[in-house]
Amino acid sequence: MKHIIKIVILIIGFGQMLQAQEPLNRYLEIAAKNNPELQAEFNEYMAALEVAPQVKALPDPKVAFAYFISPVETREGPQQLKISASQYFPWFGTLKAKENSAVQNARASYEMFKQTRSRLYQEVKVEYFNLYFNERAIDITLENIELLQSIQKMATIKIESGLTSMVDEYRIQLEINELENQLALLRDKSGVLKTSFRNLLNAKNDLIINLPDTLERTDFPLSKQAVLDSIQTGNHKLLKLDFKQAALAYRQEAAEKTGMPDFNIGLNYTIIGEGENNASGKDAFVFPSVGITIPLYRKKYKAMVNEVVYLQEANQNEIESEKNELEILLDRTWKDYQDADRRIQLFEKQVKLARQALNLLESEYATENSDFEEILRMERQALKYSLEFEKAKTDKQAAIAFIEYLMGK
Repeated sequence: MKHIIKIVILIIGFGQMLQAQEPLNRYLEIAAKNNPELQAEFNEYMAALEVAPQVKALPDPKVAFAYFISPVETREGPQQLKISASQYFPWFGTLKAKENSAVQNARASYEMFKQTRSRLYQEVKVEYFNLYFNERAIDITLENIELLQSIQKMATIKIESGLTSMVDEYRIQLEINELENQLALLRDKSGVLKTSFRNLLNAKNDLIINLPDTLERTDFPLSKQAVLDSIQTGNHKLLKLDFKQAALAYRQEAAEKTGMPDFNIGLNYTIIGEGENNASGKDAFVFPSVGITIPLYRKKYKAMVNEVVYLQEANQNEIESEKNELEILLDRTWKDYQDADRRIQLFEKQVKLARQALNLLESEYATENSDFEEILRMERQALKYSLEFEKAKTDKQAAIAFIEYLMGK
């Protein structure tokens, strides 16, 4: 019963994550459809599928014709024309081993296609989250400019009343000028990010990019150990190496069978004309003629087998290395995920406290001659915390996207 509950929780968790990424689905579909690198990988997979029918087929039969310019006299009459056909047969199981090796290589190509697709999805998600953060930074900067402008109005009233000096207004204008410059930079960056996003999708420049008002604060539904187990069994690069290892095992079998004798079966048909001395001219039909290829040069076949053995060892080493690298990547990404989650909780509190403090300082400044420098300092803090809060949400979703990529999603 406990296992069933865990499965339900995981399904609900993944469902929430998919719902949170709903605006992304259309862009992922466009990227999968249009991306030229992904299309190239798929075409390589389709080409790999065509190898198996080639290697499992018998060699083409040989047909030969011989015409006797000077007929050879036999007891039955003169030989006029000779037709022969032969078929080569490799050792039992050789063609099947080659076919199995080609099938495993095709599976490896398909995993490479899925690996490229997973990486593409991860890149699209990260670019999308970067776009979101930049747009939220623009909104937050605009809000702070409006806030400073409202404070500037209060300062103007107090200046006209002789309650403060022009220095307060100058300070505010300096802050507004800096924020307006930052706003212009963010807007320029928005155009660059949108162009990069459209190029990643290989889409036209008129593609409208819809962004959410806020990123859903979803948690990853699996534990770190469960993620690592999923990576070990579902990562496309590891699966590709596994299929490559299987292909090499069949290739070794084929190499070993290549060192065994091969057979050749042939048919001969000779057309005999009517000769002198009442020769009947009866045609001669010979079946079968059998030949065998003797593999005498053993060094060649031994080298073929050794070559595959070394390739298998190298591929196994690559598998172990890739597993270690994936575990390191997961450790780093999981750290980033947890750090982003902590920062979300921290800066959510900091934003709330900074806004409350800023409201109090504004009220005090409007009614009495409080420290104007403190208002500006708190305004900077509120801006910083708001941006850091949105950046933490973006970093968390980017970490989740990379974990999903490692898992082969």
